[in-house]
Amino acid sequence: MVCTNPSSSPRAAVTAPRRAAPTTASAKYRINHLDFGNLPGTSLPRLLDMGQCNDAYGAIVVASELAKAFNCSVNDLPLSLDLSWFEQKAVAVLLTLLHLGVRNIRLGPKLPAFITPEALQILVDKFNIMPASLAAPEEDLKKMMANK
Repeated sequence: MVCTNPSSSPRAAVTAPRRAAPTTASAKYRINHLDFGNLPGTSLPRLLDMGQCNDAYGAIVVASELAKAFNCSVNDLPLSLDLSWFEQKAVAVLLTLLHLGVRNIRLGPKLPAFITPEALQILVDKFNIMPASLAAPEEDLKKMMANK
């Protein structure tokens, strides 16, 4: 499963057919006209619209409930998070995720100006934050599909 906020490239458009792409935020309007089909053997759509940035809590609840159902932590789920920066609400989403202990989040493709190299290093060390690649989004996608 990939929880994505599509930015400069519609990453969800090229994900493996057995993967779902729950999205939050307005950037989804760049890809929601594309036909992603359904998850194999189900009537569940691959592109799951979970609302706007303000609704990110719903996506967090879904991930938490999946973790409970599989008796693991959110960080143990095959879940990739790609948090793009369009406005200040993304900061609140990031702080919520960090407060909940969620790790392995990709930020970008362009980092917000307030994240200094020192602050980024703290986020990398403590939460395994990974700056997304503006130059090679396909490489980010490969890593996300491999849960890396």
